[in-house]
Amino acid sequence: MLNALWRKLFKQGLPADFTGSLDGEEAVLAHAAVRGGGYLVATSLGLWLPGPRRVGWHLISKATWGGSALAVVEAEEDGEAGDAMLLRDLPPQRFTLEEPGKIPQVVHTRVTGSIKTRQHIGDAWYLQRKVPGRGGVVLQVRPDPDADVTALRDIAAGVAAKMKDLKPSE
Repeated sequence: MLNALWRKLFKQGLPADFTGSLDGEEAVLAHAAVRGGGYLVATSLGLWLPGPRRVGWHLISKATWGGSALAVVEAEEDGEAGDAMLLRDLPPQRFTLEEPGKIPQVVHTRVTGSIKTRQHIGDAWYLQRKVPGRGGVVLQVRPDPDADVTALRDIAAGVAAKMKDLKPSE
């Protein structure tokens, strides 16, 4: 608790002019200046984008490093299907970094590490992902662009119910 207070007071590991507000035990893993202003800050809970705005690791569909830029595809929650969450990908964002440091490695490790399972079935990707700061996993369903989302919602709810039935009793 004292470490969290110390980090908050002195923004340990953060650029001096970072204006975001970290949560309690949120730890900074890496940061890099973005050409044109702002920072990418990777923490234990997600990736802070210039603005600043944090995107949880479980809501990054794809992140690719090329040259001196990181391209990030963020997903937004687009409704529930039983115990599953439907996702919709937003347009990619590209961030050119002055000195990338550990950002590409940390982002890759955190995004892939959040995925427990992933499988493409029919017209959608089904992913079980860990949500930073919470226990357990969530079932996410990301429809293909031409998928019938109404029909997929029923299928996803059925898959989520079957998965819940398969979990051992506690």
